[in-house]
Amino acid sequence: MHSTLKSKVQQSNPLPRASTFRCNKGKKYIFDFLPFPIQSTKNASLQIQKSIHPSAVCRAPPRHRHPRRLSGLHRRAAPRLFNYLTRSPDRGSPTASSAMHANAPHTLGLHVPPPAFPRRRERLRRRSAAAVRAAVATSAAPQRETDPRKRVVITGMGLASVFGNEVDAFYDRLLAGESGVGTIDRFDPGSFPTRFAGQIRGFSSEGYIDGKNDRRLDDCIRYCILSGKKALESAGLGTGSDAHGKLDVGKAGVLVGTGMGGLTAFSDAIQNLTEKGYKRISPFFIPYSITNMGSALLAMDVGFMGPNYSISTACATSNFCFYAAANHIRRGDADIIVAGGTEAAILPIGLGGFVACRALSQRNDDPATASRPWDTGRDGFVMGEGAGVLVMESLEHAMKRGAPIVAEYLGGAVNCDAYHLTDPRSDGMGVSSCITKSLQDAGVAPEEVNYINAHATSTLAGDLAEVRAIKQVFKNTSEIKINSTKSMIGHCLGAAGGLEAIATIKSITTGWVHPTINQFNPEPEVNFDTVANEKKQHEVNVAISNSFGFGGHNSVVVFAPFKL
Repeated sequence: MHSTLKSKVQQSNPLPRASTFRCNKGKKYIFDFLPFPIQSTKNASLQIQKSIHPSAVCRAPPRHRHPRRLSGLHRRAAPRLFNYLTRSPDRGSPTASSAMHANAPHTLGLHVPPPAFPRRRERLRRRSAAAVRAAVATSAAPQRETDPRKRVVITGMGLASVFGNEVDAFYDRLLAGESGVGTIDRFDPGSFPTRFAGQIRGFSSEGYIDGKNDRRLDDCIRYCILSGKKALESAGLGTGSDAHGKLDVGKAGVLVGTGMGGLTAFSDAIQNLTEKGYKRISPFFIPYSITNMGSALLAMDVGFMGPNYSISTACATSNFCFYAAANHIRRGDADIIVAGGTEAAILPIGLGGFVACRALSQRNDDPATASRPWDTGRDGFVMGEGAGVLVMESLEHAMKRGAPIVAEYLGGAVNCDAYHLTDPRSDGMGVSSCITKSLQDAGVAPEEVNYINAHATSTLAGDLAEVRAIKQVFKNTSEIKINSTKSMIGHCLGAAGGLEAIATIKSITTGWVHPTINQFNPEPEVNFDTVANEKKQHEVNVAISNSFGFGGHNSVVVFAPFKL
């Protein structure tokens, strides 16, 4: 455009190769010859090249006087300079300058107004405060992802839980308000001040893990492999199926984390070392105790060669894995990822460790009512175990293969309190920031959220800190249902977010939210609808699931019904 405009100006108004003008009294001006701003120098000549746009404007530089405040002499001189620059080749014509203005629109295809040097700055029309707020709200309105390559959908779910290994049966028992907490029978807990947990009984991996490996593997890995394969089956990608055979395995990954790893393998090795010596340590001790082995063995079984690792951020692990998996898909690193968390820590060293932290409830006379989030009588959390896994894939990939889409992952966020080893910030600042960032990542306004699956572990400090954080983000909570899955299955540590994500998605697909049981005397500060003791029908618009862990790790993920 620059060269075209220059050519047209030259044809309509040819000038010498250079024209010289001297500023009176050594004044310094800026001459804007659109689109060529040129600045003069003090006590020197201004060389103006022949390619000059006709709408020249004379103004003072910012650190000198404004052109509208120039002296009368210079105000009169500036129009004469403009007339000289826009003069016609016919110098004798008394209407040369006006002729140039008249012909400019035809010559350049532009409307060029005559120069004006107003004495006063034109006042801008003031918009009303309401109009300004509306404009700001419109420009800042969150936008959800629309690119099918970057939209992440959930196409399968799998779990191992105290209520069994089937997703529908698991959620039915949650809706019924049933407690899965009972006295530990895996070992003798008689010497411990806490003798109960959400222990899995009668677990069977038949058909998913061969017998020899099933006997060797740590329960943490067994839960991972079973739930991962079940999730793939529900996504139509069972091992040996046609759909599984058509996958690009280089872009299919596994990202299942754990907070504590193979604790049974670790504990057995320590016992053998102290009682029988190092020669009795199993060669599988290291492989089965490290946290990445669940993801690795699952990938070996299903042949996925894409991104594969584990994350360990204590009780926030599963949500960290969902967040990382979604980002891999959005970046194009993978088309599909099996993601979630697994944990099996109900054994003497695990129970004893949390007893030493003074984190566990000691309500041994009534274990079923021990986990009571937001109740004034709560006295600590209840240990649980299991695994929860989602199949996450890009919308484009899911639609190409005709996958059953059950919900959409809109976004998430992770951060850190940087405050205390085990306690949350009492002001909830880290959590509120994490929730806000997750909504921004999801392209969701706080007003759109109407269901929260809370972390709510039944601890004295943690429950209220989370509530305060939620209140900082959601100013109107009248339409929000908030509940705690942990009130029924206990706190499954690294697997908690995985199982709670499945509960959140089932609330979306069924239209029912499960109760928070054991609500006897609610904390006055908790003025939400906590779905106390009875399930409620509720059409979920946007849901968030919170998970927080020792070390100050915060994680929030956002789910919604899938809409094309």
